[in-house]
Amino acid sequence: MSKPPLKILLAAPRGFCAGVVRAIDIVERALAIYGAPVYVRHEIVHNKFVVDDLKAKGAIFVDELDDIPDDDRPVVFSAHGVPKSVPAAATARHMFQLDATCPLVTKVHMEAQRHHAEGFEIILIGHKGHPEVIGTMGQLPQGAVVLIETPEDVGQLTVKDPAKLAYITQTTLSVDDTRDVIAALQARFPSIKGPYKEDICYATTNRQEAVKVIAPQVELLLVVGAPNSSNSRRLVEVGERNGTPRSMLVQRAAELDWSTLKGLSTVGITAGASAPELLVNEIIDAFRAHYEVSVEQVTLREENVSFKLPRELREVPATP
Repeated sequence: MSKPPLKILLAAPRGFCAGVVRAIDIVERALAIYGAPVYVRHEIVHNKFVVDDLKAKGAIFVDELDDIPDDDRPVVFSAHGVPKSVPAAATARHMFQLDATCPLVTKVHMEAQRHHAEGFEIILIGHKGHPEVIGTMGQLPQGAVVLIETPEDVGQLTVKDPAKLAYITQTTLSVDDTRDVIAALQARFPSIKGPYKEDICYATTNRQEAVKVIAPQVELLLVVGAPNSSNSRRLVEVGERNGTPRSMLVQRAAELDWSTLKGLSTVGITAGASAPELLVNEIIDAFRAHYEVSVEQVTLREENVSFKLPRELREVPATP
């Protein structure tokens, strides 16, 4: 019995961004140079497959520095960034620190510090409890940064001096939602100071724009990514708002419920910035068991961004 035809539109860019590649490379390079174990504070990136793969190679993931018994082993800080108190505590213990914070997150940290030094009260647009938000707010004294999430939050703000306000944003937000919050801030505080260059990272923007291209053409959009990945969850929302009400987040092919995936003719697939391409291929192969699949990649633009590893890892040869 022949299988029904299915066209899969693959959004591009998708998957790993330069910051994620750098963070994973830092852990793998540290393992190659210094051997196991290498400790990692929090998930290096938000993807279980990536974390499990690094565990198998000798990385040990911990919630806090207090969970690390060996002060002489390398400790890596995740790509999302950490409050200043974390490297300070590591320094107090004479730990060998490797900072895998994405350089685009570091840019936001530096903006916050510059605004604070110039006497500005800082508004951070982001999601409460996200590691990146915790890290960004932790760059400055408590109370120096006020977190908001929605345009409605703008109306509830109480500020010290409307003439001395600046805003920054989490790097993995919905471009459209953030635009609405910024518009509300500018309407209420016309003199508010924004970033010199938009804080939402190139990869987040590119992946969302690529989804907007394929969403009107498909019956189902699958976003490969983790439930705690902010940029992956935003891709689902972008799909829902731009032509594919049936948009869903999936981590692995094994999660697909084939009883609900019958009768399809077009499916769109993308991947969050911390999801490896092999998981995309795994899902395509799973569809091939049920459909006669043809794959078309829809490319919005090419990405050629890369970030250097920390000097400590570039200058030391790996153990053969």
